Amino acid sequence: MTGPRIDPIRVAGDGVEVAVRLTPRARRNRIEAVVADAAGEVAFKISVFAPAEGGKANAALIALLAKTWRLPKTAIAIAAGPASRSKRLALAGDGPALAARIAAWREENDV
Repeated sequence: MTGPRIDPIRVAGDGVEVAVRLTPRARRNRIEAVVADAAGEVAFKISVFAPAEGGKANAALIALLAKTWRLPKTAIAIAAGPASRSKRLALAGDGPALAARIAAWREENDV
């Protein structure tokens, strides 16, 4: 068994996994911060304007991350938690390069 996740990004075999805490029906689409839950697991706190019905919030989440991290939407999939606020996303591609790109974005945007 592994300990709590200390970074919302984890390099996986064919890309990276990203932990997300999604808030639908927000005032605007944005990546707010990195937050920890009671168990110490960390995730990106992300808000989207779309409602959580019919997969609209999930689609808005994927569109936001694709635009922000300059990835094709097809490279992002919800690996776990499609009907939950806590999600795990799979980003396809070169894992170390993707992790470095997201880490650089985090540092540049103070997230």
